[in-house]
Amino acid sequence: MNFSEYIQYDGLELAKLVQTKQVQAHELLTCALQRTEQVNPKLNAIVITMYEQAQRRSQQTLNNGAFSGIPFLLKDLHQEYVGVATSFGSNALKRLNYIATQNSEIVNRWENAGVVIFGLTNSPEFGIKGITEPEAWGSCHNPWNLKHNSGGSSGGSASAVAAGIVPIAGASDGGGSIRIPASYCGLFGLKPSRGRTPWGPQFSEAMHGAAMQHVLTKSVRDSAAMLDATQGSEHSSLFNIQTPNKTYLEILQQPLKPLRIAFSTESPIGTKVSQDAIQAIQKTAKLLESLGHHVIEAKPQIDGMMLAKDFITTWFSQCAYNVQQLKKLHGAKDSDFELDTLAIAAFGAKATALDYIHNLNNWGNYVTQMNQFFDNYDLYLIPSTASIAPKNGEVKTPTWQIPILKGLLKVDKAHLLAKGKFVEQLIKNNLQWVPFTQLANITGLPAMSVPLYWNKDNLPLGSQFIAPFGREDLLLQLAAQLEQAQPWQAQYQSIVV
Repeated sequence: MNFSEYIQYDGLELAKLVQTKQVQAHELLTCALQRTEQVNPKLNAIVITMYEQAQRRSQQTLNNGAFSGIPFLLKDLHQEYVGVATSFGSNALKRLNYIATQNSEIVNRWENAGVVIFGLTNSPEFGIKGITEPEAWGSCHNPWNLKHNSGGSSGGSASAVAAGIVPIAGASDGGGSIRIPASYCGLFGLKPSRGRTPWGPQFSEAMHGAAMQHVLTKSVRDSAAMLDATQGSEHSSLFNIQTPNKTYLEILQQPLKPLRIAFSTESPIGTKVSQDAIQAIQKTAKLLESLGHHVIEAKPQIDGMMLAKDFITTWFSQCAYNVQQLKKLHGAKDSDFELDTLAIAAFGAKATALDYIHNLNNWGNYVTQMNQFFDNYDLYLIPSTASIAPKNGEVKTPTWQIPILKGLLKVDKAHLLAKGKFVEQLIKNNLQWVPFTQLANITGLPAMSVPLYWNKDNLPLGSQFIAPFGREDLLLQLAAQLEQAQPWQAQYQSIVV
């Protein structure tokens, strides 16, 4: 098989070729590695390789799983593979040459589905940004235009899938990290409901269930089939989430009744929304109406700025914990971390227990408000991102702030910047590019980014749908309908890296 053939198939179709012995797994791996050699120097999507393990596995008999023999990539963040280095996008672990001592459960389930893993993809330090530009590895470029970033935190995986290195790759989403790069790279990205996929054995859950593991794909059915392969609790899980009576892949074939879909293009934090984002949602709304759905402009009665404050309280506190643990367990020093990471950790470390509990109680209020909203609507449609992908280096701490942050960190006073009115400006600076995704994380609701819009410069921007808890089936059904009505597979043929 050559690359021109390889690029035309999704993961399930490639696996079918392996299962019917029309092609062998090692041939697919050869295609993936050749494409990697061709484009990764320009993209910087894959940062850690495991070619020897992949070559051995590709020679085995892999014809039982849904994804038998297809090349696959892990995200370099909490998707650990025993005996392989992982950095979480941080120089702290990269310099230590930290080697995973066990597989993450999600990795086991991916391998049980038959994939051949040959590397780990670029991610920002600890996944804390909506772009992928870690100092440890450098910027990950967008295959639609190399001057632009691939998004974060699953930016390396998104870049690799869009560029045709693999048809499907590991991803995770704690504040939009599947949906943001899906939007920027023109992919399908589903964030599952809280508890749908496992985090063990290292954790029971991440960020109180706000962060979830899944994949980035070109086709809807690949995402559905991989969710079939990975969903369900394991020994570390805090609870069992109800599974559908049929597989998600089977559900895609069921007819979809007309839905009531609310939509909005307003930023919940009052920041600017680009014309591209507005047009993307307007065109999606018209498409939905043409398919028989009822589309109404409406939004939940949630204070978006308050929700953003509650999100970053947890986000910053989690970052503080990560930094503290690396210092405690591995002897990492401040010089091992990026300045932005140290500042965020400083903010998070000063949150009191009362602040944190109040923040979590607010999360419950947002769940109630969304449940009430879904009494009247089946789905909520909003932009995945506020604009097309930013250019590399465009999203960064202003130069004038750097010496101030360094000085305040030196005297343990950086947290003072996150007080009073400055906190709202801090939120706007951090979330203005991506103000739409955190709602689904805080409430634990399933959400997806669907690639239905490319602008005049051929840069994509996704349409995001949020569903009631546990209704991935509804999202996937609608996504399959949209994919059939407005196919996007041919778009990838225009990528020239």
